[in-house]
Amino acid sequence: MSDINIKITDRDGVSHKVVAPTDMAMNLMEVVRSYELAPEGTIGVCGGMAMCASCQCYVLSETALPEMSDDEEAMLSEAFDVKENSRLGCQIQMTPEMDGLVVALAPES
Repeated sequence: MSDINIKITDRDGVSHKVVAPTDMAMNLMEVVRSYELAPEGTIGVCGGMAMCASCQCYVLSETALPEMSDDEEAMLSEAFDVKENSRLGCQIQMTPEMDGLVVALAPES
């Protein structure tokens, strides 16, 4: 299986069911960009280096995610609109285990 189904709610509150490949080493931020679910230049500003929090999202499903890295934790400690279920989209790799993931993009800060 090389594709998974995920659900992303954009910053306007519109829900999108998307298919994400697991064989292209993509992360959630790149999936959001490829489906143009956020205006260009408003997500992944740092290029996916966990240095800007522009790809912050709220994980709404019970999907088991990898442990948060120190860089991701540090960036979220400085970000706005952070909740207990906040993660950086650039740190969530699209793997078969992510099938059924449900997220909402955090407001643009």
